[in-house]
Amino acid sequence: MALSEQEIQRREKRQELINKGISPYPSAQYFISHQSQEIKSQYETNPDLFKEVSLAGRLMSQRIQGKASFGEIQDASGRIQIYVNRDDLCPSEDKFIYNDLWKKLLDLGDFIGVKGFAFKTNVGEITIHATEITILSKSLKPL
Repeated sequence: MALSEQEIQRREKRQELINKGISPYPSAQYFISHQSQEIKSQYETNPDLFKEVSLAGRLMSQRIQGKASFGEIQDASGRIQIYVNRDDLCPSEDKFIYNDLWKKLLDLGDFIGVKGFAFKTNVGEITIHATEITILSKSLKPL
C-alpha cells in the first residue's frame, strides 16, 4: 500500500528531527501538573494556581503570525489554546525551537508537552503562554 503525500512529508519531518538530534519518540516520562478543563474551569476564581503549568496533548491547530502564534492542544479532558512567542520560547540567540520545530516540523496530531503559565487573552479566552515545548510523539498518520 502506497503512502500518501502527507504521510511521506511526515516521515521526512521525523527524519529531520532525528538529524537535528531530537528524538521523535522520547521514552522519558513527561510530568503533567494540570488538565486543560481544570485550568479553564478554575482560572477565573484562582488564577494564582496556574502561574506554572505543564500539560500534554495532541496539537489540533496552529495559527502562525510571524514571531508569535497560537495553537490548540487536546488532552484527555478537552482542548485549550496555547500562545507561543518566539523570544519567550527561545530567550537565547538560538531560535531553533520556534523557527524550525514549532513552525515547520510539528504536524497536526503530534503529541507535545507544553510548560508555561495561564492567562486570559484580550478576547477573554483562557490560554497557556508557552515557555517550553517538547515533542512527545510524532504522528505519522494524519488525523
